[in-house]
Amino acid sequence: MRAEYEFQGGSRGAILPAGSGKTRITIRIDEDVLAWFRAGVEDAGGGSYQAAINAALREHVQRAREPLEATLRRVIREEMASYRAG
Repeated sequence: MRAEYEFQGGSRGAILPAGSGKTRITIRIDEDVLAWFRAGVEDAGGGSYQAAINAALREHVQRAREPLEATLRRVIREEMASYRAG
């Protein structure tokens, strides 16, 4: 390790900029929820737990926008599939 470092031309912030359409925020998440996402990513062989959280939020938003008829059809299909499997 050097005794001194030169930071004259340096800049603060992320080394790689976030992709377009992305916004950096600070959010507080319960430890057990964060642990679940991290474990899921680890079990899948690696990746980004932040991307997994974003995907879960996106799915929730899409389902919240789903019309009632589509929701009922999806639920009935899921129930029928579990009835057939059981």
